[in-house]
Amino acid sequence: MTTQTIERFERKKSALTSIPPEIVTYASTLRILDLSGNPQLASLPSSVSSLVNLKIAFFSDCGFTVFPPELSKCPSLSMVAFRGNGMNNVPEDSLPPNLRWLILTNNNLTSLPKSIGKCSKLEKCMLAGNSLTDLPVEMSNCSKLGLLRISANKFNSLPGWLLDMPELAFLAFSGNPGSNIVNPQSLEEVPWADLIVGKVLGEGASGIISQATWKRSNTMEEQQVAIKLFKGTVTSDGLPSDEMAACISAERHPNLVTSIGSIVGHPENVKGLVLPLIPPTYKNLGLTPSFESCTRDVYPEGMKLGFDQVLRTLEDVASASVHLHERGISHGDLYAHNILVDQSGSAVFGDFGAAYVYGTQSLVREKWEKLEVLAFGHLIEDMLGVLVDDVSINSVFKLKELHRKCSSRIVTERPLFAKVLEALEEARKY
Repeated sequence: MTTQTIERFERKKSALTSIPPEIVTYASTLRILDLSGNPQLASLPSSVSSLVNLKIAFFSDCGFTVFPPELSKCPSLSMVAFRGNGMNNVPEDSLPPNLRWLILTNNNLTSLPKSIGKCSKLEKCMLAGNSLTDLPVEMSNCSKLGLLRISANKFNSLPGWLLDMPELAFLAFSGNPGSNIVNPQSLEEVPWADLIVGKVLGEGASGIISQATWKRSNTMEEQQVAIKLFKGTVTSDGLPSDEMAACISAERHPNLVTSIGSIVGHPENVKGLVLPLIPPTYKNLGLTPSFESCTRDVYPEGMKLGFDQVLRTLEDVASASVHLHERGISHGDLYAHNILVDQSGSAVFGDFGAAYVYGTQSLVREKWEKLEVLAFGHLIEDMLGVLVDDVSINSVFKLKELHRKCSSRIVTERPLFAKVLEALEEARKY
């Protein structure tokens, strides 16, 4: 059989019942394989082990009820996705040994194999929308784990060792039996008939955000707003209803994009929130992680920010984080791509898709906060990377020192956000 050269092979929604046999002819060069959207595709041949350079494999919305152990023979495989397969079994030793990014969202899993603890390079694990009741304690050996989504499962409690994981910075846990029941304050109800919907501003996993005019029928006053209509299905972060509850519970803060009303009377009974319209002068601070960066945001090439801009952004995000954790809320997604900034560095922080209301009475309240402080530490590191060159040594030293404290591998040694904010204010003096 002649070997051919191709790096990416894609056959999405092609009514496949088996892997196209020609794939093995690309064994030495194939790096990305995408066979998503083939519900009759339910198994893999042993020949996939010949794909020695395969790094990324997508099988979402296929028919794999069992994780195919054949993938464990692919030595370079680092990212695997089996979202929405109806999968109910991940056999022992079936996971690729060099796995960094595992997506098993929206399946029927009740347990994970103990052998997941052998995946020492695992950084990102997406498990929302399953029926998991626990995680194997062996998973605590995955010391590089930075992002974990276990929302919308059947956990009665959070595995105790999770909050001590040295690199875990992004954790979603809402929508479990052991989650706190959130009864947020009531919001003003906004009739759908009072909204004139304009252009789409953006779309995320949980819903679509559009510009709108809110014309109050009782006073005829008009207000320019944004609205978010939820898709109503399990997302990679969890359930939209939990996102709504967390967003409402967060209450108002000048550096948070929080709700000002809930939409009622939608003709298709879609749930939605009315949000403040952020001025167009505000832009996303960063871009979502790439395949290579995995759990870390990326930034436009050549991006540079002044020290005052960076410091103001960090202060604003820290202030918003103090506000959230005072209310027992973990944002779960403290990333630059969820932060909007203007030219001065003024920041607003949004997207509550991964948020969890752990509650002000939680016995592990400080650990929840210090987990998120690590995410803030990553943000500091990112901002140091885009600083202009003509910044005083003392100023940079103060930020590097704060980054070191926020990034301690011992969770309890990290400062709380109130102390972080104090340190940022101190850095402004230099």
